[in-house]
Amino acid sequence: MSAREVVRAYHDARFRGAVEEAAALVGEPFSFRSPFISSADPAGHLAGLEGFLRVVTEVEMISELYGEAEATLVYDVHTATPAAIQRTAEHFRLRDGKISSIMLIFDAAPWQPMAAAIR
Repeated sequence: MSAREVVRAYHDARFRGAVEEAAALVGEPFSFRSPFISSADPAGHLAGLEGFLRVVTEVEMISELYGEAEATLVYDVHTATPAAIQRTAEHFRLRDGKISSIMLIFDAAPWQPMAAAIR
């Protein structure tokens, strides 16, 4: 599968709540970094997904950039929270057809008071 196919399959599975499907696209070694968590566990970085998806009302893709072994997605996550819309950038690196690293970038300030409630 191409970088585009792997990353879009991961993105779509994650926002459907299909944790096992998303985790199957992640290889080892793996690293994940976001303003809230860091993880080397291919499935562990998805642990709080269910709580987060309870507040997501829509995901609106803004831009998709693909290289041979990397990708960057920019999208808005619409939520039923005081944070409302979260602009998000996500950079992926791939190795051997699997995602080897994800760097998730967003302004975490609006989420600080709500973090415990959505975990």
